[in-house]
Amino acid sequence: MKSNLKTLLLLPLFMAFSAIGGMVKIPAVIGTVALDSMPALLIASLYNGRWGAIVAGGGHLLSSLYAGFPLGPFHVLIATEMAIFVWLFGYVFSNGKRVLAAILFFIGNGLLAGIPFIFILSSSFYYAILPSLLIASFINLTIAHFLYPSLRSRVKRGEIA
Repeated sequence: MKSNLKTLLLLPLFMAFSAIGGMVKIPAVIGTVALDSMPALLIASLYNGRWGAIVAGGGHLLSSLYAGFPLGPFHVLIATEMAIFVWLFGYVFSNGKRVLAAILFFIGNGLLAGIPFIFILSSSFYYAILPSLLIASFINLTIAHFLYPSLRSRVKRGEIA
C-alpha cells in the first residue's frame, strides 16, 4: 500500500465522520449507541477491512466520550468488538459477498456484541440494550448501503492514489 498524503488524510477524515455520527444517538439504556459505525462500514467496503476496523474502534471511543464513558473501561471491549465485526464485514465484502457481509455485521454488532455483558453486568442489561443495538446496526448498514454506489464511482477499489 502506498503511503502518501491522501492515505495520511483518509483515516482521520473518516474518523471525523465517525465522530460526527457518534453525536447522532439512538435512544438506548446507555447513551453510546449511535451512528458511529457507518463511516467505518463505508471505508471497509471502499478500501479494506483494516481501515474500517481502525475507524470503528476509534469511532466508538469518541461516541463513548460524548456520553461520558458510562460503562468505563468496558468501552475498550466494545470498541474491539466493533473493530472485529467491521473487519469481518470488509473481508467478506471484498470477496464479493455483499449481502453476507451485511448480515454478518448485523448479527455481530446487533446480537453478539452485547453477549459479554450478560456475564459482566446481567442478562437484563443485554435484553434492555438489544433493541437499540439492532436498530442502530440496521440504520448504519442502510446509510452505508445508499452512500456506497456514489462513492464507489469516485474511487478505485483498494487504491488510494
